[in-house]
Amino acid sequence: MPDGRVARVTEVIAASPDGFDDAVRLAFERANKTLRNITGMKVADMTVMCEAGNIQEYRVRCEVIFVLE
Repeated sequence: MPDGRVARVTEVIAASPDGFDDAVRLAFERANKTLRNITGMKVADMTVMCEAGNIQEYRVRCEVIFVLE
């Protein structure tokens, strides 16, 4: 019988002045420095910070899924 796998989900928040895609990339790169065995990431929320009628920052809240060793 094959062994099962157990995964965990942790949340990270990242921000970028360049757009949502860049914020997601930054979230993944930072999570990948600390967490091993990342199998996926879900963008749970996307928001922007506005100032003086302009978007100043793009923010994402991501759920990082990784398999426990």
